[in-house]
Amino acid sequence: MICALRKALSCVLLISVTVYARIHKLHLTDDERQFVDLTTFGFFRGGVLDVQMVNFMMPSGPVYGEYGFILDRTINAAISPYLAQTNTATCFLKNSNNSSPSPQHPAIITLKMDFKNLRLDVTCKAKVLHLYQNKSVIPAYPPKGEDKCMYSFLPMTKQTRNGFDYYNTSFTLYVATTEEQGLYNLYFHNCPNTSVGPAPTINMVVHIYESNNGNFLSAGEMPLPVLYTIMSFVFFMSALLWTFILRSSRQPVYRIHIIMCVLVYLKALSLAFHGINYHFIQTRGEHVTAWAILFYITHLLKGAVLFVTIVLVGTGWNFIKHILSDRDKKLFMIVIPLQVLANVAEIILAESEEGAAEHNAWRDIFVLVELLCCGAIMFPVVWSIRHLQDASSTDGKAAINLRKLKLFRHFYVMVVCYIYFTRIVISILNITVPFQYAWIDEMFREMATLVFFVMTGYKFRPAAANPYFTPTHIDDVQPEV
Repeated sequence: MICALRKALSCVLLISVTVYARIHKLHLTDDERQFVDLTTFGFFRGGVLDVQMVNFMMPSGPVYGEYGFILDRTINAAISPYLAQTNTATCFLKNSNNSSPSPQHPAIITLKMDFKNLRLDVTCKAKVLHLYQNKSVIPAYPPKGEDKCMYSFLPMTKQTRNGFDYYNTSFTLYVATTEEQGLYNLYFHNCPNTSVGPAPTINMVVHIYESNNGNFLSAGEMPLPVLYTIMSFVFFMSALLWTFILRSSRQPVYRIHIIMCVLVYLKALSLAFHGINYHFIQTRGEHVTAWAILFYITHLLKGAVLFVTIVLVGTGWNFIKHILSDRDKKLFMIVIPLQVLANVAEIILAESEEGAAEHNAWRDIFVLVELLCCGAIMFPVVWSIRHLQDASSTDGKAAINLRKLKLFRHFYVMVVCYIYFTRIVISILNITVPFQYAWIDEMFREMATLVFFVMTGYKFRPAAANPYFTPTHIDDVQPEV
């Protein structure tokens, strides 16, 4: 287990050194995808999206097929209506001509590469858009009220080396008015003409610069540094309160109580480092490696300790039994590595480029592992409930066992509600709220975690009246079922 954790941390540390945040540099090498989701970013008035395509490589000679970018604007993080109505088996660049703006999908910009005339052909479907060749040519007072893009085409250059043509171009979107605000999604589309030969793979480098008037966070992320700092303080004060309760308790304090205390301190530290990390991304466009590493370490430890705590409480360890059964130990051997993998996948998702091929693979891994972990931690609670049900009807401590059974049932409902809210309800909220309020889902996630911690601590606190601590004659090891 230690070896696996060491390898996971090594992977995360490597990522923290090589990955940028809101100033992107995406390498596409021998990429066969017809659709690449390059970036998603919320812009307020004054926001700038600057994109540079470097060394787009094609075999020398005529280029068959269509290649280019599509930039669209939506009001929230739900799937783009443009993508939803487009068949992935066909060329998006062609189908974009049939798309039209709507209140939920107010803009579409198509930038199609014209290799013969060496230019980007620009088509705008929006009333107000300010598109330039690069951010250095943005005027101090951009004109307002255009009915189409500023330019119908942008220049593209070509160099030939070793039998290949290398194309370079750039474009910049400036959000000059409040009407242009929104969540912008940038896609690259590869539509080769396979009837004339095999489809060439995509090789190029894409530089992306995103800024909201000098703030490198997306519109919905701007409050996050303050939010994480406040929640870190709240969790730290909660940890101090729990420490005081344990030190002043006249009732037995078990090792599980200490683990709970460590968990809350780790949560506070993780949020503190997360807030500092976001602060540097906000001001510099990239994080500082030292703070990012501290966040990754505490985040990994917090995730592992959280699931360990839930499983230990669910098995009744230190309370109704003092040793773990073989079944419990096997569950730990499954849950802990899965949770470490889930946290590593989450970090890679947050820090890898959205358009990278491995990004989607790690997203699928994260979803699958999270589901497995959330399902696995329910088993010990169910086992304890069944065990107490049997004990309440067979031994002389029926009343005590029934009280414990009621407590376990409450804990089961708490865990189910916590998992359901933080995994499903938050996801629905994220794709529902307007783009500038995307931070709300993080606020509700942290508040739900705080409520879950407080309720769990209250129900299993050291107290003489707590049925969890009332001695019974239940065997130390649960029978196999």
